[in-house]
Amino acid sequence: MPHAPHDLFQDTARLVEIEDGVHVYLQSHSGWCVSNAGVLAGRRSTTLVDCTATERRALGLKAAVAELTPHPVTRVVITHHHGDHHYGASLFTPQATVIAHEEARSANLLDGLNLPVIWPEVQWGAVRPMEPDVTFRDRLTLHLDDRPVELVHYGPAHTTGDLVVWLPDTRVLFAGDLTFSGTTPFVMMGSVTGCIETLEQLAALDPAVVVSGHGPVQDASVIATNLRYLRLVLRLAQEGRAAGLTPLQVAQDADLGEFADLPESERLVANLHRAYHDLAGGVRGERLAIPPVLRDMITCNGGAPLRCLA
Repeated sequence: MPHAPHDLFQDTARLVEIEDGVHVYLQSHSGWCVSNAGVLAGRRSTTLVDCTATERRALGLKAAVAELTPHPVTRVVITHHHGDHHYGASLFTPQATVIAHEEARSANLLDGLNLPVIWPEVQWGAVRPMEPDVTFRDRLTLHLDDRPVELVHYGPAHTTGDLVVWLPDTRVLFAGDLTFSGTTPFVMMGSVTGCIETLEQLAALDPAVVVSGHGPVQDASVIATNLRYLRLVLRLAQEGRAAGLTPLQVAQDADLGEFADLPESERLVANLHRAYHDLAGGVRGERLAIPPVLRDMITCNGGAPLRCLA
C-alpha cells in the first residue's frame, strides 16, 4: 500500500490504488475547490467518497470509474457541505443514493450554489447543490460486499456536519477536510478547538492510510501535522486577543515556522477569526459573516483575489 505522499501537480487527475477495491481519485492540482475523491469498487456496485466541484472534473471522475469497473455508482458519500466536494453529485444522480450527515444537508440547503458567487470566473458547468437522500446523526455502517464501511460524524470541526469514512479492517481513513495534506488547513466554518479535539480522536484510530480532502495521500502523520498547525493558530489567537489585535493584524505579523511555505497561507486569517470566536465562548460552528473574512484573506494574499483552479 502506498503510504508516501503523491505529487498532485501533474497534467491530469488520476486514480491511485490504495488496496484491492479501494482507490483515490487524486486531482491534478492543489488549491481552492480542487478536492480528492474516493472510489470503493465492489463486486456488484461502486461507492464514491465525494465527487469533485465542477462538471468537467466530475466527468473526469466518472470516466475514470467506468474504466476501473463495470459496476455502477450506487452510493455517493459526501464528507461535508462545501460545494467543492459535492457539486459533482448531480452527474451521478438519480442512479446513486447520496448520503451525508444531517447537518451537512441542512447547511447545503441554506448555502445553495454559493461558490460561483466567490469565483465567477470558474467554468462550473451544469452542477447543482446535492440534496442527500439519506442522512444520519452519529454513525452509519455501509457494506462493500463483505467489508464494513463506517461513516462517523465528528465535530463541529471543519464544519458542523463532517463525517469520515473508515475501513476498520485495513485502517484506511477518508478524512474529508478534517485533514489537509500539503496545504493550509481551513476551519473558518467549524471550530478550531473542535477540530483539535476531533483530530486527537482520529489519531487514536491509528490509521495506516489517510486520504485528505485536498492534497497527497499520507499516513497518520498528516493528522499530527494538522494538529500542530491548529495549536499554533489557537496560540496566536490567544496572544492576539490579549494584546487587543485584530485577526488580520495577527496574521500579518505571524511567524508560521514550519508552515510558512504552505500554499493558501491566507487561510490563517480566516482560522484566526474562528479561533477568536471560540475563545470568546461562541457556539462552535455558528455562522460567521463571510465578506469581512474574505476581505481579510484577500489582504493577506497581497490584495489579489484568491486563486481557484477548479
